[in-house]
Amino acid sequence: MTRTLPPGRYGTDEKSSRPKRWQIWVLSILVVAIGVTVAVIAFNRFSTPELDSQTTSFDLVNDSRLDVTFTVTRKEPYRDAVCIVRARSRDGSETGRREVYIAEGADQTVKVTAPVYTSRPPGMGGVYGCSFDVPAYLTGG
Repeated sequence: MTRTLPPGRYGTDEKSSRPKRWQIWVLSILVVAIGVTVAVIAFNRFSTPELDSQTTSFDLVNDSRLDVTFTVTRKEPYRDAVCIVRARSRDGSETGRREVYIAEGADQTVKVTAPVYTSRPPGMGGVYGCSFDVPAYLTGG
């Protein structure tokens, strides 16, 4: 003996509860778009930059001079670069700054020591940042 359930009381037929074809396509496109977005963000955040600098040390020469030693790594060593090096006093305020021209070369990583003259006794120093946009007055052009 087969039982027949009362209509409308226990939900709909199994066929009608399956997703429609257009819903599958929309969901698939949405998943691919999210995946591409995550990949682009991860690539931009974790890829090696074209130009990277890192302070390795600084030497307090006297009350008006600090020597900053840093490395510059370029993916394209044939391009000129400029780095801004700065000195700060013990309270953290900037007391000196200079631009350092990094000429093109064969090495991807270059070690540079640059003196920075200060208006107050220096307490620390480092590289503020580097760029491939070298001002003409640094190159003599």
